[in-house]
Amino acid sequence: MAVVHVPDCIGWSYARSVVPDDVSREPAAEGGRTAGTTPASAGPGTTLRVSSSLTIPMSEITWRATTSGGPGGQHANRTLSRVEVEFDVAGSAALGPRQRARLLERFGPVVRASASDSRSQSRNRHVALERLSARLAEGLRVDPTRRPTKPTKGSQVRRVEEKRHRSEVKRQRRTPDAHDE
Repeated sequence: MAVVHVPDCIGWSYARSVVPDDVSREPAAEGGRTAGTTPASAGPGTTLRVSSSLTIPMSEITWRATTSGGPGGQHANRTLSRVEVEFDVAGSAALGPRQRARLLERFGPVVRASASDSRSQSRNRHVALERLSARLAEGLRVDPTRRPTKPTKGSQVRRVEEKRHRSEVKRQRRTPDAHDE
């Protein structure tokens, strides 16, 4: 992705995004403008670090730029600033068998993340990759099994003593019966 300054008819120049040549054109999912889809290897790093045990090559991540919805006038309607990134879990060579099984169980064969927070496509791309990384890390997280513990002798004594105390307080609040006097 390159930014080119293009002069207009009165001498002012403005920035215009230029889609690289290796981007294939396909219709946008929402029926809007056409969007480019390319492997994410064109981006600033060569791998996406998800955790200490998993790094994903950017060549396994595809991204698509579309127009962002909502208010914004011509900028929102014409600029391909919204970014969607997706990772093919089923076809990835970077995942081990247990990692693949866990992600397939939790997310299915494809994990997606998108960002349209910023007006900049490059910033949205960075945010979408961060969201994808966080989503994958959450999917790979293993919850520790709960080991039931036995209450200590002191906590059992305190609990019974508190019950006796509350019972005595409530007994004293009652109105006296005729046979209690």
